[in-house]
Amino acid sequence: MELEVIIGLAVLIFLAAVLYSSVGHAGASGYLAAMALFGLAPETMKPTALTLNILVAVIATMKFYRAGFFSWELFRPLALASVPFAFIGGAVSLPGYLYKPIVGLVLLYAAYRLLAGKGVKAEVSHPSRLPLVASGAVIGLLSGLTGVGGGIFLSPLLLLLGWAETRQVSGVAAAFILVNSAAGLLGHYSAVSYVPGEVLAWAPAAILGGWIGAQYGSRRLPAPIILKLLSAVLLVAGLKMLFGA
Repeated sequence: MELEVIIGLAVLIFLAAVLYSSVGHAGASGYLAAMALFGLAPETMKPTALTLNILVAVIATMKFYRAGFFSWELFRPLALASVPFAFIGGAVSLPGYLYKPIVGLVLLYAAYRLLAGKGVKAEVSHPSRLPLVASGAVIGLLSGLTGVGGGIFLSPLLLLLGWAETRQVSGVAAAFILVNSAAGLLGHYSAVSYVPGEVLAWAPAAILGGWIGAQYGSRRLPAPIILKLLSAVLLVAGLKMLFGA
């Protein structure tokens, strides 16, 4: 891989880590977007995104947990259901003609959710265990298949259904992303025994960006402009995955 590509991706990964971790996410969809823009192969994109996701999710989980924005009551059933399905999804290597449109749709969905920002319930209600388990299983499988941690699906779900308040959503999402990314990466490695070496060049950028973003996000609400910038990046990359060469 050319040095210019490695440096360019490191910059984008850093920016994605800052922006995503500020809202309790680890940045997988942002990393996928960056790699899509540089035309990386699907077999490189998935394990790289999962690995970087784990690094940033550890930091985000720690920051939001220490700030008091976490709920074991929500996290346990979601995680217990999602982890085995994320492992299964991670073990499945989809061919490029299937992988690209799926990831493209995931990115476009994320862009839509960030732009919509409406329909969030003001009052918080505690859900029963069954809907939490079902939601965790579905999101876990999709997370493993696509190489995202599931936060882009979990956060809107928790907010729209009124299962948690905004800051608590960020804390639960960060931990959820961590366990799902780890399970997805283990599933991928068990199937192909391969993680791209280039990830070592991008890990410092993700760690630094994740630390800065999580430090900011655990103290104040994210600025609307950040969500708009994220949605624009995801929109461009999603369309490229769907209609690009």
